[in-house]
Order: sequence, then structure tokens, then C-alpha cells
Amino acid sequence: MERVIAILTEKNDYLEKFYAINEHELINFAAGDFENVEIFYQTRDKFLELIRSIDQLLEDENNRMFMNDTDANRAEVARLFAEKDRLASAILAQDVEVLAHIDREKTKIIKELRGTQQARRAVGAYASLERAKAMED
Repeated sequence: MERVIAILTEKNDYLEKFYAINEHELINFAAGDFENVEIFYQTRDKFLELIRSIDQLLEDENNRMFMNDTDANRAEVARLFAEKDRLASAILAQDVEVLAHIDREKTKIIKELRGTQQARRAVGAYASLERAKAMED
């Protein structure tokens, strides 16, 4: 059971780091800074791979574990699972925020592009009008 506790502790440590990375990047996104978005997603993917590996270790260890372990160890495992659930919920909430920031930025860029296209059309129409006037003269 000590091995399960060690694995769960390691997983929660990685979840804490994952949360901290999200939190840092959310501050950047809120400020409109999306410069590191690619690195951010690559880092997240690496953490998710680590967490999946830890989950596999946990499953393997759980299959070998005996049910006659101490109450203290079972209580510690329950506490660690509760902490994992808390961190997972917090990360999920952050992900919703990340997606909202990215969606707002995408909408802003689309509006800017539309504005640029409309301005080009107006300039083009004005230029055509000027050319037509020049030809009449």
C-alpha cells in the first residue's frame, strides 16, 4: 500500500504543477498575450502523458495490492484520491477559462479581419469611382 501512496502523491504533485502552469498562462491570456500558446499546449501534453503513465503504474500496483492493509494506509489513499479529485476539478475549471480566452481572442481576430476586408472594399470602390470620373473627364 505504501507504493500506492507514493504513486498517488507523485500524481498529485504533477497535477499541482499542471494547475500552476495553467494559472500562469491564464494570466497571460487575460492580458491578451497569446505568444506562448503553442509551448503551453506542448507542456500540457507532456504533463498529461506523465499523468497517464502514473495512472498505469497505479492500476498495476492496485492489482497487486492486498486488501488486508492497515486502516491508516487506506485512509491515506482515500485522502490522496480526494486531493486528486479536487485538483482535477480545478484544472477542468481552468480549461474552461483557457477555452473562453482563446475563443474571445479568435472572435476579436475575426472581427478585425472583417473590418479590414470592408475597408479594402470601400477603398476599392472609391478607387473605381475615381478612375471612372477620370475617364469621363
